[in-house]
Amino acid sequence: MASQWQAYWAARGTVSFAATLVSAEALGLILAVRRFAPRLPGFLIAVVAASALVAATGLPVETIGSRFGELPSALPAPRLPEVSLERMGELVEPAFTIAFLAGIESLLCAVVADGMTGRRHRSNAELVSQGIANFASACFGGLPLTGAIARTATSIRAGAKSPVAGMLHAVFLLAFMMVAAPLAAYVPLASLAAVLVIVAWNMSEHHKVRHMLATAPTGERLVLAVTFLLTVLVDLTLAIEVGVVLAAILFMHGMAEAVCLMQDGRRVVIADEDDFDRPREDRYTQRDALPEGVEVFQLRGPLFFGAAGRLADVVELLPRYPRWFILRMREVPFIDSTGVAALADVVRRCRANGTHVIVTGIQPQPRAVMARMGLTDATPGFTIAEDFAAALAITSRQAPS
Repeated sequence: MASQWQAYWAARGTVSFAATLVSAEALGLILAVRRFAPRLPGFLIAVVAASALVAATGLPVETIGSRFGELPSALPAPRLPEVSLERMGELVEPAFTIAFLAGIESLLCAVVADGMTGRRHRSNAELVSQGIANFASACFGGLPLTGAIARTATSIRAGAKSPVAGMLHAVFLLAFMMVAAPLAAYVPLASLAAVLVIVAWNMSEHHKVRHMLATAPTGERLVLAVTFLLTVLVDLTLAIEVGVVLAAILFMHGMAEAVCLMQDGRRVVIADEDDFDRPREDRYTQRDALPEGVEVFQLRGPLFFGAAGRLADVVELLPRYPRWFILRMREVPFIDSTGVAALADVVRRCRANGTHVIVTGIQPQPRAVMARMGLTDATPGFTIAEDFAAALAITSRQAPS
């Protein structure tokens, strides 16, 4: 029967149509399982069903076996690579390039996971473990690896709560390779494409993308659009390189504009001020007179994409969530959309724990960007005060919202 179907499809020559059919079948099955039986493993069911369909009908679709050949069912014996001094000189540049890009991709993966779980990753642990894993992989003839956004997002969506999920993932892959490698050869690549479509959609945070495209400054929208198009049309590595360069140029332009303010129609330059030259009442001694249930932090410097993660650390430093959290921003001359998003995330986390956030001393550029992106006094759990004294007055005359 299968041979008759193979002859039929070969006569019609509809390879691309067959791949589309298998992808659509797998995609529809995943969505149906999620809609009517969300507790069942929709991805696994779709892949098994697509494999059975291809095997039964002989659809001309590439499978893992036809594309990559027979899969190994055992690990090779470990051995150190043979590297001479001459060879080491040739490998230094690509090794540093791969290590740099692999580190960036792994940390991006960790940031995506943070956004999905509401937790904070440990960057040093992430990079050190990746280095150890890559060293071990080379001893078995493997290639350099990174944290995989697709697999991480899939694991989180499936209910993963701890690093044990990643360990079990490796164990299951090893067990599958050693026991069921012959069966994997029948899995059609088109069904895996359907799985990746669902994973990519779940991790895309499309609502945030729409919000940024509608509210972020023009330059940041351009960085987002260029990085997205390069990722889809060219390559993730090139997209990251171009995106970082564009963001750096945008940041330098923003900093240059941030120090130039208008006063009575004239452009003035804000001079830096040494801590010892400040008036006594502005030496951040406000903690000595803090009422009960009030916590205060001071931010200094630009709050842009490279430093936005530090803002989340502020909340982590709190021994417990207070009733009021005052964030002094007089010395933040510049903020971008990533900084606003980080600040909004802090506000949401604080509000969920019964804490009201008050920011004080906002300069014109941060105030304008925050207003444009919808972070205003109308935001629940958030208030803008002119100065620290005004913030204290707010805490004394009203209850947190």
